[in-house]
Amino acid sequence: MHSTHLLLEEPIRMASILEPSKPTFFPAMTKIVGTLGPKSRSVEVISACLKAGMSVARFDFSWGDVEYHQKTLENLKIAVKSSKKLCAVMLDTVGPELQVVNKNEHAISLEENGHVVLTPHQDVEASSELLPINFSGLAKAVKVGDTIFIGQYLFTGSETTSVWLEVTELKGDDVVCAIKNSATLAGSLFTLHISQIRIDLPTLTDADKEVISKWGVRNNIDFLSLSYTRHAEDVRHAREFLSKLGDLGQTQIFAKIENTEGLTHFDEILQEADGIILSRGNLGIDLPPEKVFLFQKAAVYKCNMAGKPAVVTRVVDSMTDNLRPTRAEATDVANAVLDGSDAILLGAETLRGLYPVETISIVGKICAEAEKVFNQDLYFKKTVKYVGEPMSHLESIASSAVRAAIKVKASVIIVFTSSGRAARLIAKYRPTMPVLSVVIPRLKTNQLRWSFTGAFEARQSLVVRGLFPMLADPRHPAESTSATNESVLKVALDHGKASGVIKSHDRVVVCQKVGDASVVKIIELED
Repeated sequence: MHSTHLLLEEPIRMASILEPSKPTFFPAMTKIVGTLGPKSRSVEVISACLKAGMSVARFDFSWGDVEYHQKTLENLKIAVKSSKKLCAVMLDTVGPELQVVNKNEHAISLEENGHVVLTPHQDVEASSELLPINFSGLAKAVKVGDTIFIGQYLFTGSETTSVWLEVTELKGDDVVCAIKNSATLAGSLFTLHISQIRIDLPTLTDADKEVISKWGVRNNIDFLSLSYTRHAEDVRHAREFLSKLGDLGQTQIFAKIENTEGLTHFDEILQEADGIILSRGNLGIDLPPEKVFLFQKAAVYKCNMAGKPAVVTRVVDSMTDNLRPTRAEATDVANAVLDGSDAILLGAETLRGLYPVETISIVGKICAEAEKVFNQDLYFKKTVKYVGEPMSHLESIASSAVRAAIKVKASVIIVFTSSGRAARLIAKYRPTMPVLSVVIPRLKTNQLRWSFTGAFEARQSLVVRGLFPMLADPRHPAESTSATNESVLKVALDHGKASGVIKSHDRVVVCQKVGDASVVKIIELED
C-alpha cells in the first residue's frame, strides 16, 4: 500500500495522475472540522457529513442562541450513533467581535463613492446611510484614513457581499466613512473588522463565559476555539475559567489567530495553547495579501515542531454556492496539507453553504491525494533535528515506532495510551500509515462517585492528522501484564481488519507500556 508513495521531488508520471483515486476506510489522514448551522443541522445531513469525513463539529456562537445549538447537538448525537462515527465537539467563542446590528434583516445596499455613518446607538434602524454597531469605543479606536471592512459572517472577500470603508471624519461617537466599493449586505449578521487596530475588549467576554457555563458544561465540550487570541495570557485566563467548571478542566483550548497582535505573540501563545487555528479570513484583512502564505507556512511549521495541531480555515469559500471548488482553492487545500496542517476547518461552506456534504467529500479527496506525495522522509529528519539530543524517553519511543513502521512498510501503527500523549507524539512524526490509538479508560473518583476517563482523550485525537481512536474495554488497565495487553491488542487488530486497514500477512507496529518500560514491537500477521 505504501510502496507506491511518490514524493513531489520525484518526477511524477503523468499517467499516474489519470489513475482514479481509490476509496479507503479512512478518507484522509488530515482531519476535517465542519461548522454546523442552518444547512447542516438535520440528522440526515450530519450523518452524511460524518460518513464523508467530518470528525469535529464546530458550533459558532457568533449567531444563534443556546437552544438553537443544543437542538443541533442533539441531532449530532443521534447521527453519531446511527453512523457509528466518533465526532468531537468544538465551541467557538464570539470574543471581541464587532458586529453591525441589523434588527429587521433587510438587505442594505451601499454605493461606491458614497458615505455611511457607523454609530454605537443600537436602537436606530440599519440603512444605507447609517449602520448601528455593538461597540461604543469605535470613534476612539480609529483615526481618519483607517480601513474598515464589513462582511457577512466570515469575510468572503467577494466584492458584492462585503464592503471596504475608509474613515473620513469622526463626529463624537459616530464614525463617517467613504464607501470604496458597491455592495449589498444581506442577512442578519455582518462582522466589522478594522485593519491592525487593537479593540479594547476582553478576549473571553462575559457572554462567552455564560455560553461556556451553560452550554459547554452541559455538553462536555472537547475543544474551545478561543477567538481573537492576542496574548498567552488570554489562553491562561480561559484555562483558569474552564478549570472551575468540572469536567471542562480536560477541554483543550485552540487559540484562534485572527490579527497582527496574535501573530506578534505567536510563540508565547503556541506554548500555552493545545492547538492553533489560523483564521485566514480576518488575518487576510490585517495582513497584505502577499504575506498571508508566509504566516501560514511559518505558523504550521512551528505547530508541527511543537507537536500541536494546526488547523487552517477559509479554503473553499466558492463551494458555499458551487458544487466544485475553484482550481486555486483545490491547490490551496493540497498546499495546506503539504505544509503540514493537521485539519481543515470549513465555516460558511458547511454552515450556510448549499453543498455541505459534497464540500467535506471533495476536501477529503484533495487531502488524501496530497498526503500521497507528502515528503515524510524530509519531514521526519527535520523534526528529529529540531527535537535535538538527548531526546526525552517518550519522544525517542515515538520516533522509533514511526521509523520502524516506515522501514518494514507496516500497514498501521497501534498505540496503547490513557492520556493520549503517546499517540499524539507518534502522530507528530507524520507516519505514512494510520495510527490506531487505543485509549485505555482510567478509573477515577472525587470521593463521591467513580467515573471513567477516556472518552475525552479519544475524541480529542480526532483533530490530529493520522490519529484514529478507539476506546478499549475499561477492565483492561493500560500498564498491566502482557496477557491483558494481548487481549486489548486482539480487539485493536480485529477493528483494523474489520475496517479494511489491516489484511493477512501485513506487518503492524505496536507501541505499548509494559510495567515501567515502553516497548515497540513489530508483528507479522498470519492468515
